[in-house]
Amino acid sequence: MDDRYVFTLEIAVRDYELDAEGIVNNANYLHYMEHTRHAFCRKHGVPVGDMGVVPVVSSLHVDYKTPLRSGDVALSSLWVERRGVRFVFHQDLHIQATGALAATAVVTVVCLEDGKPCRGDTLAQALAPFITDVAS
Repeated sequence: MDDRYVFTLEIAVRDYELDAEGIVNNANYLHYMEHTRHAFCRKHGVPVGDMGVVPVVSSLHVDYKTPLRSGDVALSSLWVERRGVRFVFHQDLHIQATGALAATAVVTVVCLEDGKPCRGDTLAQALAPFITDVAS
């Protein structure tokens, strides 16, 4: 596993998340990753939706590698970097039992305040110990 991870969350696959092929529907991977980002922020004192600014996904790229199935537990891990006003979350889902990579994603988030883009300084300050700064 990547030594840059700053947060990992266990997520149990639920049977209602499966498609007709018996694997987790692709949209649920995005739910797992969003849940992980929110849990990461909450853990570090940034309650999403209650911090004065609203972080929103501006772009997302996901690569599906190995399907998750009924009974699997996913390890959902992330690390984050700052690129100017953007927060870039690098997220991976591994199958706990085997360590196999199930999916990898790069999720770019920007912040809004009163419906307008802002620098997201509140979020940046709260997560500063965990953010890798990159020139914009």
